[in-house]
Amino acid sequence: MSLPAVATQLEILRRGVEKIVPEAEFAQKLEKSRQTGVPLRVKYGIDPTAADVHLGHTVPLRKMRQFQELGHQAVIIIGNATAMVGDPSGRDEARKKQLTAQEVEANAQYYLQQVGKVIDLSKAEVHRNGDWFGKMGLVEVLQLCGKVTVAQLLTRDDFAKRMAAESPIFLHECLYPVMQAWDSVEIQSDIELGGTEQLYSFMLARDLQKAQGLNQQIGVMSPILVGTDGTRRMGKSLGNYIGISEAPFAMMKKFMQLPDAVMRPYFELLTDLPMTEVDVLLQGHPKEAKVQLAQIIIGEYHNAAAAEEAAARWQKEIGEGSLPSEIPAARLSKSLLNKNTCLQAAQLLKELGMVPSTSVAMQRIKGGAVYVLRGDEKTPVQDRAEWVAVQDGMIVRAGRKDWRRVKLVD
Repeated sequence: MSLPAVATQLEILRRGVEKIVPEAEFAQKLEKSRQTGVPLRVKYGIDPTAADVHLGHTVPLRKMRQFQELGHQAVIIIGNATAMVGDPSGRDEARKKQLTAQEVEANAQYYLQQVGKVIDLSKAEVHRNGDWFGKMGLVEVLQLCGKVTVAQLLTRDDFAKRMAAESPIFLHECLYPVMQAWDSVEIQSDIELGGTEQLYSFMLARDLQKAQGLNQQIGVMSPILVGTDGTRRMGKSLGNYIGISEAPFAMMKKFMQLPDAVMRPYFELLTDLPMTEVDVLLQGHPKEAKVQLAQIIIGEYHNAAAAEEAAARWQKEIGEGSLPSEIPAARLSKSLLNKNTCLQAAQLLKELGMVPSTSVAMQRIKGGAVYVLRGDEKTPVQDRAEWVAVQDGMIVRAGRKDWRRVKLVD
């Protein structure tokens, strides 16, 4: 396969990249690959400690797809051995749980199914690092450890901070970055993809490759994608993620809640829309930009029809405040009603589980957010002490997204 000109490759590959280390060697590697016709080996590793793939994971995977489309070789490392050790960064609480080998493999299988939505798995190499670490005896492990000094380990940011804080660093944690770097030796990677927090492991891999007489890899690092809260990195344990296998409407609702400030990086890292078009789009109403962003991404991981349906449903049920297609039922005891089958508005909201207190009920009512639907009749609630006639099956709304269908019980 004939590889495109280096300038063309650089233009495509630099989008959404924060750092390339070492920068000077990147173009040289691309040029040598083009001249020899030998594709670069592009590595991305993942520890299958959880099964779900979210948009944060897709940032380096999308970069891998770009390398694939340019004619290079994608190499996925499933860290079934490193997953048993655990990443010492401790970012994800889920990583503190010790998983069984069976759990790790089940996660890996589901993970690969989702990765296939981003890259062409039929043309990718997939390796499990347990294939080489599982064959190592204690002597070989110690020989590997002999290639890395303690001083090198302590240049890793999280280790240095824990040393300064006199927090414990366990011996098995020190092995994790060494194992991750050794993966690059085993598969002879030319490029490794990941986030900026992985610089230490990328550079350690270069050292180990050099010691083995191999060509040294280059780290291509993308920015960290913040979650739907707009501040912290996207993560399932933080509840601020958008999973690529979530239902389209669930994804749409999360996109529409994104802070305006994250829109540009989301377009840059998660879509192929030219940034000149993105900047024009962002000059308009944020809602329209979020709808377009959601439709592009939902269309990629589901299909265009599902994306359009999710957008239309959001507009009908939330954007315009229309009746949702699914309304949770709430049981209400008939004994709470007076002889006219009425209940005061604030108490009604509390009994239906729509507010935690009378004061919150008052705020909702004063804000004009509360009304009752009986068939086609829509009745606003205007005072906390107002008596509301209660009927079985009637619908109560206490905010744009908070609905209940009343189920009267004895």
